[in-house]
Amino acid sequence: MRIEDIEYRDGGVRLVGQLAIDDSRQGRRPGVLVCHEGPGLTDHTKSIARRLAALGYVAFAMDYHGDGKPLANIADTMPRLAPWRVDPTGIRVRATAALDVLKAQWATDPNRLAAIGYCFGGTTALELARAGTDLKAVVGFHSGLATARPQDAINIRAKILVNIGADDPIIPPGQRLDFEKEMRAAKVDWRLNLYGGAGHSFTNPAIDARGMAGFAYHEPTDRRSWRAMLDLFDETMGPV
Repeated sequence: MRIEDIEYRDGGVRLVGQLAIDDSRQGRRPGVLVCHEGPGLTDHTKSIARRLAALGYVAFAMDYHGDGKPLANIADTMPRLAPWRVDPTGIRVRATAALDVLKAQWATDPNRLAAIGYCFGGTTALELARAGTDLKAVVGFHSGLATARPQDAINIRAKILVNIGADDPIIPPGQRLDFEKEMRAAKVDWRLNLYGGAGHSFTNPAIDARGMAGFAYHEPTDRRSWRAMLDLFDETMGPV
């Protein structure tokens, strides 16, 4: 397996994502853009890209903060994300720049692309879909579902899957309901899996060390949501 850091830019911002690919495989294959949690690109996201590459996908873990590093102070997370919550144009452009890196790889089939994301990374993947990007599937894990431009859901071309913990304090029932209304109004092919006993960041084993109420790793939900993602990939992008 080849692991490679790739520098790319959004305007004047230097971004560094990580590519994971099995060069021993022949021919083109589906590509998956992996969007990190709010604090930044960490080993958690990189390990997901490597895991996808081991299954045969071309995976690119994007960087939406800069320099390929997580924020030095986790308290800076919400202020950094706030402008994109008010106007998602910027994060859509940044995610598109990362998707272009993935599409440029020799092994990536540009007709079989997906985007997945965690926490605000899930929001990022959804905003990429709302921008009308040609994706087969978009998957969010404990992803924020709110958007400042719900009317843009009419542009969605991908099949949508979001995996949410029933006890997630960041994504309350009202937000889930608004998302359902948005998807229905736009006639999107969508599904929402709600997992009992799971809170926020249920995929991240490192989250427990932070001691944040409502944030916890939940192995059964991590495993089941991953399986749900692969089922959608099989349905929309075929074999690898």
